Amino acid sequence: MTQDLSHFAAERGINYFMVSYTDLFGAQRAKLVPTAAIADMQKNGAGFAGFATWFDLTPAHPDLFAIPDARSVIQLPWKKDVAWVAADCVMDGQPLAQAPRCVLKRLTEEAKRQGLRVKTGVEPEFFLISPDGSKISDEFDNAEKPCYDQQALMRRYDVIAEICDYMLELGWKPYQNDHEDANGQFEMNWEYDDALETADKHSFFKFMVKSIAEKHGLRATFMPKPFMGLTGNGCHAHISVWDLDGETNAFADAAMPFGLSAQGRTFLGGIMKHASALAAITNPTVNSYKRINAPRTVSGATWAPNSVTWTGNNRTHMVRVPGPGRFELRLPDGAVNPYLLQAIIIAAGLSGLKSKADPGPHHDINMYQDGHLVTDAPKLPLNLLDALRAFEHDAELMATLGEDFSSSYLKLKHDEWNTYCSQFTAWEHRTTLDI
Repeated sequence: MTQDLSHFAAERGINYFMVSYTDLFGAQRAKLVPTAAIADMQKNGAGFAGFATWFDLTPAHPDLFAIPDARSVIQLPWKKDVAWVAADCVMDGQPLAQAPRCVLKRLTEEAKRQGLRVKTGVEPEFFLISPDGSKISDEFDNAEKPCYDQQALMRRYDVIAEICDYMLELGWKPYQNDHEDANGQFEMNWEYDDALETADKHSFFKFMVKSIAEKHGLRATFMPKPFMGLTGNGCHAHISVWDLDGETNAFADAAMPFGLSAQGRTFLGGIMKHASALAAITNPTVNSYKRINAPRTVSGATWAPNSVTWTGNNRTHMVRVPGPGRFELRLPDGAVNPYLLQAIIIAAGLSGLKSKADPGPHHDINMYQDGHLVTDAPKLPLNLLDALRAFEHDAELMATLGEDFSSSYLKLKHDEWNTYCSQFTAWEHRTTLDI
């Protein structure tokens, strides 16, 4: 990919660039830059008032500049004269330490210094709902077990096929699309990649899905638990680590249990060691804990973990090892910040490698049925406050992610929790008014 965005524009007929960054809460921010000005933006960045987005900044802070990373540029398949490009946030000439993409880039470089190349794939789930958000968009999608429903999938063919066609056009190598376990819910999969590339694609994917849904008069949501009684939106991550040339899987060892090498086992050990603190990042909203601590859904299972356990090819645990040389983290949900998801995986894994962490015993049981029999595994946080407290008490993880990022994230998330606690709900009135 050329590093000259002006040349890219001339080759592709681009009139505008969306110079985009993702803030601490996962909101995507952008400026629409005419091609005539993009060379200057590559050099100096597009200017933003950082306080106006979700960063721990004040109105008195200097300008935040978003420097486009030309390696990430994507021509919008549905609007060919516009290109999207991920940007790195800079302030006073230095990377903004709390910016999610900056955090991830620093950790990928740390992994490279250790001779490691982290590759991941994500499985983002989403609902297609009515424009006002009140209900699923397909009134006929009402089966008790709707997962893989052929008819419901084809009723949304126009939306799903259009998105998949665009992924094919972009060279992402998508390989399957399905109706998921909740009514109105879908999942689309594409090939795994280096962690930063996966994060950029994940960020763009969310933008693309929402845009195409709107084009068809619908609304897409990645909200963790948008409807009571239905399975929530997960964002499972498949993780492997390779040598620097990307040819040798450092996690793979056919002689070891589950085909997971000693190095892969200690990387997994880091995930298990920091799991409760991880939840503050992988499950970042108040609503997130309606998914991972939910009662049984209409379909019969939440498909979300509630305990810190791992296993082989068994979807009822927080981590499963579905095949040699990789494992799947099933904790993250649809609200997860694409860049912080990758960053927290690398941070926890590097911690595990450093301390040679033991992931502990695996369990081969159905956690939804027999989880009460497991007495040696902590429960995942019950709410966002518990997760934030676990993160605050994990000094090693906070330091690995960076103190500037960690303190800023905690400050804004505690503010969010306090705002939530100040709300009065219909449930409170219904259950407490007559006491």
